[in-house]
Amino acid sequence: MPTVIHLRADTKPLERRSSLSPQGAKALLDAGYTVRVERSADRIYRDEEYAAVGAELVPNGSWENAPKEDIILGLKELEGDSPLKHDYIHFQHCFKKQDGWAQALSRYARGGGRLYDLEFLTDANGRRIAAFGYFAGYAGSGLALLAWAHQITNPGQPQKGVSAFESAEDFVSAIKASLEPAIAANGGKAPRPIVIGALGRCGKGAVDLFRSVGIDDESILKFDLEETKKGGPFTEVAESDVFINCVYLGPHKIPPFVTYESLAIPSRRLRVICDVSCDPNSENNPIPIYSTYSSFTNPTISVSDPSKISGPELRIIAIDHLPTLVARESSDEYSGLLLPALLDLDKRNNAEDGVWQRAEATFKDRVSQLPENMR
Repeated sequence: MPTVIHLRADTKPLERRSSLSPQGAKALLDAGYTVRVERSADRIYRDEEYAAVGAELVPNGSWENAPKEDIILGLKELEGDSPLKHDYIHFQHCFKKQDGWAQALSRYARGGGRLYDLEFLTDANGRRIAAFGYFAGYAGSGLALLAWAHQITNPGQPQKGVSAFESAEDFVSAIKASLEPAIAANGGKAPRPIVIGALGRCGKGAVDLFRSVGIDDESILKFDLEETKKGGPFTEVAESDVFINCVYLGPHKIPPFVTYESLAIPSRRLRVICDVSCDPNSENNPIPIYSTYSSFTNPTISVSDPSKISGPELRIIAIDHLPTLVARESSDEYSGLLLPALLDLDKRNNAEDGVWQRAEATFKDRVSQLPENMR
């Protein structure tokens, strides 16, 4: 019997990305897989695009009653508390012991299912095989510029929600339109950004967005290992207008990039922080001045204790699905990176080592750390 991959409809608000593009679905079908795609009005790819390549369209939410041997492919975490019986592929955000990790992970243990977390699909050298990093940085920089422009042209006024864009080109056009009056109101000065983690994929996306809207490359501060080896906090962050954090949060604590004290200097220009890495509840968070998420409905939040800073208003962007702002481009890239591994799914139970075997070992290790009454 052919291996069945069931692409579920994601339900996270404003999430339009997909881990499988129509082109990816066709490649799987050509390789002998059965591909079922749940209908979704929210996904960036239209149902008809999948049907056109031969995928079977099925009702939204039908994965719950799919045969146990079907593989359930998604993107964002599954909400709820019911036991989960299938093999699942998606981001669950529980392997680093984030808030609520045990309850989320126990669903798989109680149901006999397996979670192949997308964040932990790695090659033999431990590198992730697929990530949204480039477009996370790209979208984060763009959203930060929109927030900066709003502060300059509408001081003290709350920023309205942000809608997703049909293309990266539309996104760039909207940013340029917001920047023009803001730069004029700022005495003709464009915002000066700093990117930490500038040489990684996320950082490159951030820098490329700044370039695409006309910010002079020489004015973009690009920090990476060499510039940060002395340890933070960094005065350069406070003295920039926009700060984009693109450093992937690892298991070890590092000196913070900013603190309340570092932001209290008289020369502070910083108005917007976009924490693309976005782990506000982690004890290793290198931006320890906030502890919750923002959203596309409310794009920015204040620091946890505004009384500890003075000077211009400082807002923080902490959205954990930034690439959905440019969903088609980011999904095209991600699906292409993930596809080679998906083509090996039918061998996952018969091989000794590989992407899926390493992912399953990580899953079992995390399950072993659950309290006994939750396994």
